[in-house]
Amino acid sequence: MLSKEQIVSDSKEFSLFSWSAQASANPIAIERAEGVYLYDYDGTKIIDFSSGLMSVNIGHGDQRVTAAVVEQMQKVSFVTPSCTTEIRAKLAKKLAEICPGHLNKAFFTLCGTSSVDNAIKLARLYTGRHKIIGRYRAFHGGSIGGMSVGGDPRKLANDSQQMTNTVLLDDPYYFFGMTHLDEATKLSLSLEYVERVIHFEGKTNIAAFIFEGESGSSGCLHYPKGYLKGIKALCEKYGILFIADEVMSGFGRTGKWFGFENHDIIPDMVCMAKGLTSSYLPLGCLMVSDAIAAKFDNTPMMIGLTYNAHPVTMAAALAVINIYESDNLIENTRKMSVYLESKIKEMRAKHPSMGAFRNTGLLGCLDILKNKTTGELIAPYNATGDDLKVTNLIAGKLRALGLYTFVRWGYIFIAPPLCITEAEIDEGLAIISEALLIADTHLV
Repeated sequence: MLSKEQIVSDSKEFSLFSWSAQASANPIAIERAEGVYLYDYDGTKIIDFSSGLMSVNIGHGDQRVTAAVVEQMQKVSFVTPSCTTEIRAKLAKKLAEICPGHLNKAFFTLCGTSSVDNAIKLARLYTGRHKIIGRYRAFHGGSIGGMSVGGDPRKLANDSQQMTNTVLLDDPYYFFGMTHLDEATKLSLSLEYVERVIHFEGKTNIAAFIFEGESGSSGCLHYPKGYLKGIKALCEKYGILFIADEVMSGFGRTGKWFGFENHDIIPDMVCMAKGLTSSYLPLGCLMVSDAIAAKFDNTPMMIGLTYNAHPVTMAAALAVINIYESDNLIENTRKMSVYLESKIKEMRAKHPSMGAFRNTGLLGCLDILKNKTTGELIAPYNATGDDLKVTNLIAGKLRALGLYTFVRWGYIFIAPPLCITEAEIDEGLAIISEALLIADTHLV
């Protein structure tokens, strides 16, 4: 067995780490994981307060998934996508059952970004149109297509390669910051802006809008009440498809099967991954409406992947979905969300640096303030270099105290596995509270 030091050394020498300068990559060598905890090679227990990449929804190390994968491997490990298997039939039917309305057809992919890419292709094939509208403060994956339809600053280094015919919207915070206006007027102005963009870009040129079911890595920025419903109505008015990216917000993360269900809409397509298998194996899925699927009854659907409907990964997915149901994890998400909010409220008396806490279910983000009066964050959006000095100190403190989560710009993400208990929430928040003492001393 390799030592911890050798594991880290060989990993850095012979592999590349995403979104990182390789010389400064500092990976944690994990030996095993169970429930909400990771364990390194020194036996140190680390509480996972971000569910990996907001994806290990059922918690780590559930052997029921292992058993299902092994059983499938013993039957058939791979067939070409033109064949089918029992597990394909069962999983596709199960997804149709948990998806609302007319979302009854599953196209299986390998990950979230390949679900997004194929949603873009299918939208263009179905409508005969070419433009895709997304949001600046959204992330839809690391492929050229996924990066182009979102505005996350990780895309900027690849701007010269981005896909054409994409249009990005700002979120409606400009209008909702106008305190002299009532909520209905703010919403109306926000949607009028979107409708102007539709006309500017050519209403018959736009194939689809793509929105996250609930905002994730941009800071869990909440949609104003009625906003997504208004966007969906505009899509219906102009014959535009609505694609919901549920890669992060799907499978119980927001207290419902899918984030869009919090907004009283049903999309035309849904991109899935992450929580679909709880990240135990890589699998994505694009659910499409019956109407979209019907177009290809007698016309070839020209999209495909070698690993489309891979039986082993689908075995993991079906086992995970069964665990959501048998262990009442979506109900637990709602319950723990209320408890988490109450404990965050208690922490405010101790930490003047605590800003807003935005969460839907167990998809949450805490603002860290630099200026209490103005609400300025400890680091600005897309901060780099010295602007991240305090943020890096906070992140380092969290890691040293045994908590794993994402600290980005002025945000601490709080998105633990859906199986978490009140005691485990207390444990994680106690560590965050200790790290916030750093921010408190830098408050102006």
